[in-house]
Amino acid sequence: MRSYKTLEQLVNIDSPTGYTAAACKYIFDELSRIGYQPEYTNKGAVRCSLGKQPTLAIAAHVDTLGAIVSGIKADGTLSFSPLGGLLLTSAEGEYVNVITLKGKVYTGTLLFNNPSAHANKIRETTHRDLDNMHIRLDEEVYSKGDVNKLDVSIGDIIAFEPRYREYKNGFIKSRFMDNKAGCFVLFEIARYCKEKNIAPAVELFFSNYEEVGHGGTVGYSDTVNELLVIDMGVLGDACEGNEVKCSICAKDSSGPYDYDFRKKLVELAEGNKIPFAIDVYPYYGSDGSAALRAGKDYKVALIGPGVAASHGVERTHKKGIEATIDLCVKYIESR
Repeated sequence: MRSYKTLEQLVNIDSPTGYTAAACKYIFDELSRIGYQPEYTNKGAVRCSLGKQPTLAIAAHVDTLGAIVSGIKADGTLSFSPLGGLLLTSAEGEYVNVITLKGKVYTGTLLFNNPSAHANKIRETTHRDLDNMHIRLDEEVYSKGDVNKLDVSIGDIIAFEPRYREYKNGFIKSRFMDNKAGCFVLFEIARYCKEKNIAPAVELFFSNYEEVGHGGTVGYSDTVNELLVIDMGVLGDACEGNEVKCSICAKDSSGPYDYDFRKKLVELAEGNKIPFAIDVYPYYGSDGSAALRAGKDYKVALIGPGVAASHGVERTHKKGIEATIDLCVKYIESR
């Protein structure tokens, strides 16, 4: 039975966009432990060749949603600016770590202003926005001066507690399955190739700025001409996928992915009885989108395990993750 320990460990490393060094080091060390020689790009992403002169890059992003301190209020609470497409309705009430430039970590909670039901009778009907929400620190701070004494300042990183839970029935419930589940898929590809003693012309690429649109733009080996992006499969009323399948994206907000590449993946899934669904994601972009917009002359495809409640408290299933791993392996072998 496959162990998901590396997924849990990676999920529990704070890595909002712009603050991914610790998570990237974990990835670097894990790939080294498996027996490879990864390297960092100039932007801090991790690249790892499985064989010589890779022509296929398989990419996943390690950066997650988060926030950044944008101000210190007179009452000692913090205003904040989102990192990536944070859903305020889902983030309300969540526990956070506030990480200062000096390396101090303070716990806190993201809350609506005047949040007590006994003091605010319109709290349930008020629209949430950045102007009426705050971070409450778990410290005795009641003024801006109190906060300044903690060395908390504008620009400090705010990371959300992931609340990882793995269940015996195969479900995994946690923030940041988008896209640390995809990173786990890449780990498993590396393990598979090492165990089978094969060295395909493939590199694994762990980007670190996907949530803000430029993670997949640069950093690949010069020999790459195909990009297979592993990212969360969208689930919703207009989608066919679910958590126990590998989703294959035909089109997202950036346009269609490579037709022949997608067709080959569908044929491999059908021929090997890998559970899958084909979908269109209307409000979605990926590292593949970023690579194409940056002018990369790549054939690009996008697949991934179905993830429910994206950008909220997400949930996926081991069957969907393993279907994605299987499809990646079959594509590598087909080449």
